[in-house]
Amino acid sequence: MLSLALALVIAQTPADPALAAASREDRDGWIVVHLKGSPHTVGYQQGALLAPEIHETRETLAALLGERGGHDWRWYRETTHRLFWDKLEPEYRREIEGIADGVRAKGGSEDADDILAMNAHIEVSGYYLPMIQARQRGEPPKSDAPMACSAFVATGSATRDGKVVMGHNFWWGYLTGERWQVLLDIKPEKGHRVVMDSLPGLIHSGTDWAMNDAGILLCETTISDFTGFDEGGLPEFQRMRKAAQYSENLDDAARIFQTGNNGGYANTWLMADINTGEIGKLELGLKNVTFERLKDGYFVGSNFPSNPKLIAEEARTYRPEGNICELRRLRWIKFLDGTKGQVDAELGKQFLADTWNEKTQKNDGQGGALCGKGLLGGAVNAKVTTADMARKLSFWARMGVPDGSAFVAQRLRGTMPEVKALTHLRDMPGQKWMLFEAPK
Repeated sequence: MLSLALALVIAQTPADPALAAASREDRDGWIVVHLKGSPHTVGYQQGALLAPEIHETRETLAALLGERGGHDWRWYRETTHRLFWDKLEPEYRREIEGIADGVRAKGGSEDADDILAMNAHIEVSGYYLPMIQARQRGEPPKSDAPMACSAFVATGSATRDGKVVMGHNFWWGYLTGERWQVLLDIKPEKGHRVVMDSLPGLIHSGTDWAMNDAGILLCETTISDFTGFDEGGLPEFQRMRKAAQYSENLDDAARIFQTGNNGGYANTWLMADINTGEIGKLELGLKNVTFERLKDGYFVGSNFPSNPKLIAEEARTYRPEGNICELRRLRWIKFLDGTKGQVDAELGKQFLADTWNEKTQKNDGQGGALCGKGLLGGAVNAKVTTADMARKLSFWARMGVPDGSAFVAQRLRGTMPEVKALTHLRDMPGQKWMLFEAPK
């Protein structure tokens, strides 16, 4: 009801001069938001334009994290403030404060600590919390790293025009994954213009898919079974946003990701420089980091760790045999080896919507499918771009299951009535591919 009240307040509020350079459009399941100005202004614009969604997302996260990890939202607010607030660069503190100010200007109640906790919830719940819980029990840490996302980046002889093609679909639990429906277009006061998909209230992507007007493309898949967290490091969400905003080449991106690395949300980052046609793969562990680059060929990601030393030291429970990450890697290799010299945006869409399971040899969307469809979660959006599109900050995006099928909330609610957080679950209708084009 509060979300509805916020929406009515926004509809009835006189024109806000701070929103003159900003806009919102709801299209094909996405919320497309254009933001421009100083850090506080950019934040305020997002908070004001997405106030109902930010409030509803915060309530959903609080319910889910409270049931799953045994700590309430107050704990997340206090913990993220202690871990991260003083480490944030001033512009990102101001943007977070701006988001909170924008929400409250439209009748909401969220403050800066709420917004900070939303931005940090993945690395705190999935990396920091398992570490301290294991420490309290006197046990080795157990990984809570999500097996999230399938992605590829190709260039040179792998693609139809010899230029970069990149694609990514986001795997997540349906409860929160269906809310990753925001396309942020940010023209900041400093650095480069950034376009990324995101969750309401975030200053980074979280999925992660981003590009900037310097021609740098970024996406990732999580390193599954990863353990490790440095409480003294810089938050992953800041490093991701900074890499997207300030990188002018692949070396910049790799350096920013590694500077102050805290091990939170440890990912294999796929990246590209459309100016040089070069692609990169940064496997970013806490102790072990590997950076590869190519001007001809491809890299893929489906949550599998590659570096043997990283597996031995930081992903000790990872076993490739029958693992869905390895099944998806096999599917990627079959696709990309079998379509050498043909890869373009249309093929990229087909890859990301593929439901073939290498284990069952069926189109069931289970386990080893690139477009996974599990009971609790799976692929919930997809994006693909080419060098020519990215030069215009443009890409294809499909909100919802990448093959266009619908998710019916009652299927999950009916099987797990004891999970109270599922009262926030909603249907996710099938959507078509939408062409996002950033205005000049």
